[in-house]
Amino acid sequence: MVYKPSSRVVRDVATRAIDIFSSQGLKCCIFGGLACSLYGVTRTPGDVDLVIFTTEHSLEELKQILCDNDSKFFLVPSMKPFATYKVLWYGYPTYRQCKVDVLLPGIMNIPRVPDDRIIYQNDLPVMPLLPLLMLKLQGWEDHRNHQEMYMRRKQHSDVSDVRGLLKIARQQGVHLADAAHVWIPPLLINETKRRVILWTEKIGSTESTKWKALGFGRPPQSTISANDALAEYLGRMSMGV
Repeated sequence: MVYKPSSRVVRDVATRAIDIFSSQGLKCCIFGGLACSLYGVTRTPGDVDLVIFTTEHSLEELKQILCDNDSKFFLVPSMKPFATYKVLWYGYPTYRQCKVDVLLPGIMNIPRVPDDRIIYQNDLPVMPLLPLLMLKLQGWEDHRNHQEMYMRRKQHSDVSDVRGLLKIARQQGVHLADAAHVWIPPLLINETKRRVILWTEKIGSTESTKWKALGFGRPPQSTISANDALAEYLGRMSMGV
């Protein structure tokens, strides 16, 4: 049996997972819907998304660490055809309370967040606002292009999250050119600039002003060479590092 968890349950599960990883000397942070909620977006998150900053463990090893340290974490085979990985849940096999996605930097363009850039919201480590917004925008594009209908339906929640994060980012004065963001990979930045064009085409041209306020006012980056992208990155690094 699976039920929709409350925000409190999702936060409690995230806290438990983070505590276990911390006890093993592993640093991590929250992203996805729970991170949006912790920043103030009103939509209730449905699961926990964690990125673990390690090169010593595979994804399956990280899932097993949680299972070995708390019997309420358990694994079930993926329902996707030919998938070899297992899905991590918290609760009981007959009463699945909350799904937990554990990922590594580099997967789905997730950046490695420097220790001093992790934000703490309600005592929980959270991905910084700007890269969180960039990944949410990526999720929106991925979902709207997905071949499966149940995945395409998720784009509507993505729109709500992106709009909420956009508003919060503008209120906080977040800007791409700030030295605090020099660690964000150029590929993610350039892909975000391209996606912003798509967003304004599909959601509305008035949205472009909101993105420009964050520093995403340039043309699509498909016209920028790899050397130019590297030069831009090195220039940004010199601003604050």
